[in-house]
Amino acid sequence: MAKGDLIATRDAYGKALAKYGAEYPDLVVLDADLSGSTKTGVFAKAFPERFFQMGIAEQDLMGTAAGLAAAGKIAFASTFAIFATGRAWEQIRNSIAYARFNVKVAATHAGLTVGEDGASHQANEDIALMRVIPGMTVVVPADAVETEQAVKALLDYDGPAYLRLGRSKVPVVFDDDYQFVIGKAATLRAGDDVTIIACGIMVEAALTAAEQLAMEGISARVVNMSTIKPLDEEAVLAAARETGAIVTCEEHNIIGGLGSAVAECVVRHYPVPMRFVGVKDVFGESGDPETLLKAYGLTAGDIVQAVKDVLQAK
Repeated sequence: MAKGDLIATRDAYGKALAKYGAEYPDLVVLDADLSGSTKTGVFAKAFPERFFQMGIAEQDLMGTAAGLAAAGKIAFASTFAIFATGRAWEQIRNSIAYARFNVKVAATHAGLTVGEDGASHQANEDIALMRVIPGMTVVVPADAVETEQAVKALLDYDGPAYLRLGRSKVPVVFDDDYQFVIGKAATLRAGDDVTIIACGIMVEAALTAAEQLAMEGISARVVNMSTIKPLDEEAVLAAARETGAIVTCEEHNIIGGLGSAVAECVVRHYPVPMRFVGVKDVFGESGDPETLLKAYGLTAGDIVQAVKDVLQAK
């Protein structure tokens, strides 16, 4: 993978499962009749004896994953984000998280960029739904490089986790020497005037916005907060103290996701002006991904405007 390559994080996920399958003999993968779309089919071809096709039964998917984890397996359970976090939320809470079973809910097709499938399939609430569950780790990779590393990190992590993946192809942001660590943010660009904290596909948009701001004499720090929970509070508070203003960016409802997590930290420890770039508490609609991102205010230009607004408050 090279910077700028267009690769969907769901594709990177499927390849990573197959890559690490031999190294982790206890790895099992489950799907809910969507293995072609979630890309778990790549693992199924390589390790058919460790792949379980559960059919269109997402609650059963999570319950079975919990049972396999109880027997000592590392279970990755995949379906679309809207079905994983919506239809099977109770099973994730009670059967997986409550028992602290080693299940990774790896959900694809999250956010507005599901595109033409429309509001019924656009999970813009999933981070909030998973973040509120006690003990649940929540990871939102920015690109294919980080996705592969996140899969490896979660294989080594003992406990329940939610891995949020997308449908559309997105630019590779990181070099191969990038190092993902659960619970640690990565500062991708230094800056003194304001900090842009982003996750998922919004990381690339944040970097573009920072370049545009630099041409106007505004120095913007860019932080990739790929772990939403546990949040890297040290990085957040450093940003608050050193730049005095924060803009959060996420392909998710501005209620309950990255912005809320950052705001909760900031208001407790070091209040500074904040602005939130994300879905403004509305449902999505059908359309191509780029059109939707523009329509809902999730572009580099929208980040630039949010930065200018927060600097006025600063």
